[in-house]
Amino acid sequence: MPDPLRVLIVDDETPARNRLRDLLGDCNETLPLTLAGEAGNGVQALEWLNQHAADVALLDIKMPGMSGIELAQHMLKLPHPPAIIFTTAYDQFALQAFEVNAVDYLLKPIKQERLAAALAKAKRVTALPPAVKNIDEKSRQFLSVSERGKVLLVPVKDILYLKAELKYITVRTAQREYLLEESLTHLEQEFAECFVRIHRNCLVLRSAITGFERKSSNEGDSHWEVILEGLSEHLPISRRQQAIVREFKHL
Repeated sequence: MPDPLRVLIVDDETPARNRLRDLLGDCNETLPLTLAGEAGNGVQALEWLNQHAADVALLDIKMPGMSGIELAQHMLKLPHPPAIIFTTAYDQFALQAFEVNAVDYLLKPIKQERLAAALAKAKRVTALPPAVKNIDEKSRQFLSVSERGKVLLVPVKDILYLKAELKYITVRTAQREYLLEESLTHLEQEFAECFVRIHRNCLVLRSAITGFERKSSNEGDSHWEVILEGLSEHLPISRRQQAIVREFKHL
């Protein structure tokens, strides 16, 4: 007998989770499956997935804090990501859903036949590609970092700077550093309102800038450095980006 399909439900509304739980019970009569877990938001879902395994995730899209689209992006960084089926009351996110390799997109109220067909399709999916396309819905609230087989969420508002080093991006918060595999140019475009470029390889959080300091080298040259709140390290500003000093002095 084949192993049952392990299903994770992610929805911020209790009645919606209850409805999906009932539908899964009906689908279990024709397709072996088990309810592996439930989560009320994206952060809870990723915490659960860092400790447990699921074959399929049923994701709501409009949830507080993190949308289902962003959650799917983070999930694809897991070592063994579940197949994704979106369950939503909104039809305008269908294109974005399939850009994160969703198996299906179900509109509420969901019928048992449609859910059963989507689950059967998901069962045929062995693995999702690790790459995820840029979703132009809105800026993410978190960056997801793969570390020791787990996905860690770093709130964007807590990031002091992003620095490109070789093929990685160093993500610096007040507490620690993380390594991220993304493009600095893409991050600059996505978070243009929050971060400003001070060097060809570095973006800093605008709201964390507390001042600037001019430094002189042994050769007699001088350059500006930016001072960030909560960080003893000062970051050099390239000559090309020194207009930032004048910009902030006039604020």
